[in-house]
Amino acid sequence: MSFARRSRATILTAAVIAVSALPITMVKGGGHANAQGTVQSISAADKKQGAEAHPQLLQEFGGAMTGPHATYVEGIGKTIALQSGLGNARSDFTVTLLNSPVNNAFAIPGGYIYVTRQLAALMNNEAELAGVLGHEVGHVAARHAAKRESAAKRNALLGALGSILSGALLGNNALGQIGQEIFSTGSQLLTLKYSRGQETESDNLGITYLQRAGYDPRAMSTVLQSLANQNALDAAIKGTSNQVPQWASTHPDPASRVRAALNRAGASATGRTNRDPFLTSIAGLTYGDDPAQGIVDGSKFTHPALRLAFQAPNGFYLVNGTRSVAISGQSGKGEFTTAAYNGNLDAYIRTAFTGLSSQQRLAPQSIETTTVNGLRAAYGTARATSGNGQVDIVVFAYEFAPNQAYHFVTISQAGQAGQFNSLFQSLRRINATEASAVRPRKVTVVTVKSGDTLQNLAARMAFTDRPLERFLVLNGLTSNSRLVPGQRVKLVSY
Repeated sequence: MSFARRSRATILTAAVIAVSALPITMVKGGGHANAQGTVQSISAADKKQGAEAHPQLLQEFGGAMTGPHATYVEGIGKTIALQSGLGNARSDFTVTLLNSPVNNAFAIPGGYIYVTRQLAALMNNEAELAGVLGHEVGHVAARHAAKRESAAKRNALLGALGSILSGALLGNNALGQIGQEIFSTGSQLLTLKYSRGQETESDNLGITYLQRAGYDPRAMSTVLQSLANQNALDAAIKGTSNQVPQWASTHPDPASRVRAALNRAGASATGRTNRDPFLTSIAGLTYGDDPAQGIVDGSKFTHPALRLAFQAPNGFYLVNGTRSVAISGQSGKGEFTTAAYNGNLDAYIRTAFTGLSSQQRLAPQSIETTTVNGLRAAYGTARATSGNGQVDIVVFAYEFAPNQAYHFVTISQAGQAGQFNSLFQSLRRINATEASAVRPRKVTVVTVKSGDTLQNLAARMAFTDRPLERFLVLNGLTSNSRLVPGQRVKLVSY
């Protein structure tokens, strides 16, 4: 969460197809691969459209990274994009490594291609990274978004937090209808779901691009397997193990997609993977939250720059976004964010309620003032109808400076708002010592030594929960994998 005092809504142009929280689900058509296989090159209109959307996407997804990591990813992206025929020169493409802790990759018109550092870290060789980017370029070359746009509806989702607070978790219950609307105020994004055939076509185009570039085309299959494994791990950590991964929502089961990609590539296919150069190039990459945007550590959120911290209630988990933090659980949802503030907490709270729903006029029944950990605070509650029941919505705001306030907004079944009391009471300032103690996690690459096991290497991971599972997924391993002395593997360390 790196917000300043600015509007939370970022309106992207209608031409941009924005991804939510998982990869290989978002792109906009640029070139057109017809039945003969020819591709329409990037047009002047595409370039203009992409150039207009590019800075907004950078803002939405944590900004562009610079330095050796970004340069390496840029080179791979341009190499694979050239195989599509959309452009004739590497300069036709802009490839960006995003400073985002979300697993994601996407492309927009004009030769703009993006991948997050988190997804890059999940890959295990250069061919896999090229496969992810090739899939996204494939959507552009095939003009999938243009073909589906007429049937698409504009949806308001939470940007990088979309799948966390969307109907997938809120569900079609008393929280769902108004809850999804309330938690759509982070950014207005145009999203499309692609058909099974379109996703398969992009998988296949990605495989073709890998072959043309001399990479092992089987990498597309292992990419899909890693994404499925990461999604399953994320769901288990959050207690939502039955959730369908968004990237697979229009497909057969993930295993079928993995098999199809392998069959398309050929089980005996060959090509370079460049595993060692890849591992060397991504070593040192920030993993998870960037301290500059605040850090989620279990149920605690700490922002060293903003000098604040809070704790989620038992049974809830936190997900950090570009301009808000999501608080999610089975019995309610919440968000921590900011808005313009002129020193009047009463007006701040009423304005926050007004912006929550376009379908219902929401206003607090009353506003109460209080003090929380030395901070001047105020809160209001409104009852609303949603789905098949009533819900209570609370806005709890805090003054940090004469021109700076922050607030929680929560939603729960009527009469259950008290479950967030501990959250409201936990927000506090942190001192310089606490702020300086916040450290980023980094990808490190180590060489397996004789006697090393999956378990003792996993114990070196900078996580107290599920270190073995995290280590296996990060390295594309299983519990039955055998380590060989001299083999290089990834760890996440402080």
